[in-house]
Amino acid sequence: MYSYFIPSEFVRSVFHITPEFLKDKGIKGIITDLDNTLVEWDRPDATPMLIEWFKGMKEAGIQVTIVSNNNEMRVRSFADPLGIPFIFKARKPFGKAFRRALQIMSVKKAEVVVIGDQLLTDVFGGNRQKLHTILVIPVAKSDGFVTKFNRMVERRIFRYLDKKGQVTWEEEA
Repeated sequence: MYSYFIPSEFVRSVFHITPEFLKDKGIKGIITDLDNTLVEWDRPDATPMLIEWFKGMKEAGIQVTIVSNNNEMRVRSFADPLGIPFIFKARKPFGKAFRRALQIMSVKKAEVVVIGDQLLTDVFGGNRQKLHTILVIPVAKSDGFVTKFNRMVERRIFRYLDKKGQVTWEEEA
């Protein structure tokens, strides 16, 4: 059961994920979380650096779809100006939104990575769908209400995995 909470990889931020790195793995699509993965949960727009990251992925032929548990207004106002497809109220870790994102991009499971900052939603959901998962360090130190609860549970999971000698957050942080 705990194996579902172990990401395929840890990186500090999305900026450590380059088009070259993904192309070498045969990746053609990214399913990414929004809040605290791409930008702070309370930041309305993409940063200039993030806009360049999206541009680099597009130029490399790598599609991006945002899959967020947040509401339509939040996700649409972020994604529409960038021309990025999105799924809101995704109900991660349930699989429907992940499968829908694969359809939107017309890619196979082996051609996709899931990027997120939470074990309980992004990693668990991606792993359950047998997708390659990449856990990033949250971009903000603060969280919304529901995420605060998830972080408490995550800390317990990390402690358990650490006791068992599994990969821990600190190894990459």
